Amino acid sequence: MCDPVTIGIGMAVASAGTQVHGQRQQAKTQAKVQKNASAAERQRYLQEVSSMRVQQGQEEVAAAQRVNESARKAREARATARVSAGEAGVAGLSVDALINDLTREEAEYNFATQQQLQMNDVGRSMQLENAGLSFTNNMLRINKPIEKPDYLGAAISGAQTGMSTYSTLK
Repeated sequence: MCDPVTIGIGMAVASAGTQVHGQRQQAKTQAKVQKNASAAERQRYLQEVSSMRVQQGQEEVAAAQRVNESARKAREARATARVSAGEAGVAGLSVDALINDLTREEAEYNFATQQQLQMNDVGRSMQLENAGLSFTNNMLRINKPIEKPDYLGAAISGAQTGMSTYSTLK
């Protein structure tokens, strides 16, 4: 049988080694978890931004379609007004005023549509900025510093285990 000093030293070394190995494994596991969580957060952010941009594109297409429809209806209305005025034998300033009024209504509608798009863009810019801040905060929360193995603490704990073993065996 080994003497108590040798057993105490062996227990101290084994205890310290086991603690350091466990701490290294824990650090590796935490790094892997952080890497996976960071990748998932990047994907979530990209999907959120992409969704906002798709919505923006759809709103712009819909607005363009409304403006085109408005222009078509305005052309038809002006043409109808000219034909009606011509058939009725009316000409001059009153017909010009009617045509100008139809053109003004079309321009007001187009302006309101463009203004709405601009307001949507301001809101979307704020949403995108907020999404970026959320992404940054989430990445900071996910990627906290990983503790390195505590060699001194493991050595002290191992020495305590060795001393305890030595005291018990003595």
